[in-house]
Amino acid sequence: MRARAKPASKGETAAPAAGSAGERPLPGAATGVSRREAPALLMAAVACFWGALYLYVPILTPYAETLGASMTLLGLIVSSYGFSQLVLRIPVGIWSDRIGRRKPFIAAGYIAAVLAGLGLALSRGPYGVLAARTLSGVAATMWVVITVLFSSYFPPHRAGYAMSLINFATTLTQLAATLGGGLIAEAWGWQAPFWGAAVIGGVGLVLTVPLREAAPARPAGLRIGELTAVGRERSLLAVSLLAALYQFHTWVTVYGFTPNYAAGLGATKAQLGWLSLVSTLPTAIASLGTGSFLARRFNERQMVVAGFWMAAFATLAIPFMAALPPLFVTQAVGGFGRGLIFPVLMGLAIKTVPEEKRATAMGFFQSIYALGMFGGPVFAGFAAEFWGLPGAFWAATAVTAIGALGSMAALGPGRTAP
Repeated sequence: MRARAKPASKGETAAPAAGSAGERPLPGAATGVSRREAPALLMAAVACFWGALYLYVPILTPYAETLGASMTLLGLIVSSYGFSQLVLRIPVGIWSDRIGRRKPFIAAGYIAAVLAGLGLALSRGPYGVLAARTLSGVAATMWVVITVLFSSYFPPHRAGYAMSLINFATTLTQLAATLGGGLIAEAWGWQAPFWGAAVIGGVGLVLTVPLREAAPARPAGLRIGELTAVGRERSLLAVSLLAALYQFHTWVTVYGFTPNYAAGLGATKAQLGWLSLVSTLPTAIASLGTGSFLARRFNERQMVVAGFWMAAFATLAIPFMAALPPLFVTQAVGGFGRGLIFPVLMGLAIKTVPEEKRATAMGFFQSIYALGMFGGPVFAGFAAEFWGLPGAFWAATAVTAIGALGSMAALGPGRTAP
C-alpha cells in the first residue's frame, strides 16, 4: 500500500489506513495518544463501560423479585433497558454526525451508568429498580458513538474485523462482570454489585479523558434528510431486523428469565454468576472467530444462520432441564450460537457506509435491534404470567427460528475472509 497522506474531508472523523505511513490523525492525537494507544485505551474504557452495566445483571431479576415484582413487572424491568435505547439511539447517532463529535456523548454515557448503579443501590422497591434500569439503558445508548469511534481506527474494508474485536472485548467484559457480580452478591449481599457498578463507571469516565478529539469535526453541510436516508437502505434494515430477533432471544433468556429458571432449580447467587460465565465465554470465542479463523472457512450468511439455529434449539431445551448441569450445557451451546450472529450483523451495518454517516447508520441499527431488547422481555413476561416460565422460552425459540429463516432469505452469500 502506498504511503500517501490524505487530508480528512470536512465533517469526517479521521481514520487511518492500516499499514500506511501517512495516516490521517486519529481522535485523541492532539492529547498525546498515539495511533496504537488510542484503540487499546478505548477498549479499556469499554471494559469499564460494560462492567458498570453488567455487574448486577445476574442478580437483577431475582433481586427485583425479592422486592415484590410480579412476572409482568420483571418483564418491564428487563425491557426498560431496551426501551431507552429504542427511543434515543437514532437521535444520538444523527446528533453526533451533525456536530461531528463523539466524546461528549461518550462522557454522558459513563455519567448515566454511574447514576444508574447508585439508583439501583438506593432503590427500596421494584419501581425504583425500574427507573434506575431505564437510566442504565440511557447509558447503553452511547454505545452507538463508541463503536463508531473505534471503527474509525480501521479502514472501511476491515469494519467486520473491528466489530469482531470490540465485540470480543465486550463479551469478555460482560463475562467477567456477570461472574464477578454473582460472587460479589454472594459475599456481600444483593446491593454490593450496584455500588461496584457505580465505581467502575467512574473509572471508565476517567479513562476516556485522553481520548478527547483532536479538533471538533465540522458537519460538512450534511442535512437531516441526508442522514435519515441512511436508515432507509434495504440492507441496513435487513440486518437491523435480524439483530432485533437476536436481541429478543438474548434478553428473554440470558438477561431475562434463565436466571429465574436456574434459581427455581436451587441455584445460589454465585451459581447464577457461573451460569452467566458458561453462557458468555462461548459467545466471546465465537465473536472473535467471526473476524478471524471462522471467517476463513464460512461466509457471513452461513455463520449467522448457524448461530440462530444453535440458539433456537438450546432455548427449546431449557424447560426440559431438571438440574443445573444440563441447563449449563444449553447455555454454552446457545452462547456459541449468539457469538456467531451479532458481530457479523454489526459489521454489515456499517461496512459500506461513509465515515461521516456511520454514527447515524449505527444509531438506526442499534435502535431497531432495541425493539427486541424491549419487546422481547415484555412479551415473554406476559407469556410467563399466563403459561408459566416455559412459555417465555417457547416464545424465544419461535422468534430465534424466524431469525434463522430470515437470515437465509435476506442475507447474500457474502464472502469468506482472504
